[in-house]
Amino acid sequence: MTTLFIADLHLQQDTPELTQAFLDYLEYRARNAHALYIMGDLFESWIGDDAIGNFEQQIIDALRHFSDSGRHLYVMHGNRDFLLGERFAELTGAVLIDDPAIISIDEDVPVLLMHGDSLCTQDGEYMQFRAMTRDPKWQQQTLALPIEQRRQLADRMREGSGSANSSKTDDIMDVSQEAVENIMEQCHVRTLIHGHTHRPDVHDFRLHGDEVAKRYVLGDWHHARDEGWEVRLDGMTLTLERFSLSELSHH
Repeated sequence: MTTLFIADLHLQQDTPELTQAFLDYLEYRARNAHALYIMGDLFESWIGDDAIGNFEQQIIDALRHFSDSGRHLYVMHGNRDFLLGERFAELTGAVLIDDPAIISIDEDVPVLLMHGDSLCTQDGEYMQFRAMTRDPKWQQQTLALPIEQRRQLADRMREGSGSANSSKTDDIMDVSQEAVENIMEQCHVRTLIHGHTHRPDVHDFRLHGDEVAKRYVLGDWHHARDEGWEVRLDGMTLTLERFSLSELSHH
């Protein structure tokens, strides 16, 4: 029984090679998985479940095919696709899960799943933006706008995010170790899997009670670098794996 965790694909109409890589991933690499967790930023932007064009439909159909074949599909919101809604879940056969979420491996070992952006507490400007965009009232007002207006808003937000980030230091945009330890203590877990930072790695550290803890960070998928990332759970063993996007259909 294999469970897979991925994040930060940032799929968009302008990157057809990346879209094809994801379709190949579902068809080949994830073929024998029992469950797939997509932990935020599957899409570069999502402006509402009522704005589904050919590109979005292509992804929805592939996810539906995956879930219809008896496999479990879970989707968490990211900082780019926080407007994914119940209609998307219904169309794909996915379950939308909270951020954070706790799952159990082998029935009694809890693992904490997060997108990861809420851990970047040193970036005060971003934390304010996050609080605004996660506010149900703000989301309701935004979804009430005409589709074209929402598209323009999403473009402006992406541009603003890009220019703001260009002036921030790397450590400000990374997760805060204190925030990591606090949430892990609160949730009584010793294992955390998250994405968002695009810094794939496995971090070993000690929590306040001197217990050994692990933090698995998923990398982003990148066509130019020809790399995708996943965390695989086989039995009780978690591994962070890098794979070639161009070779997915060859396996």
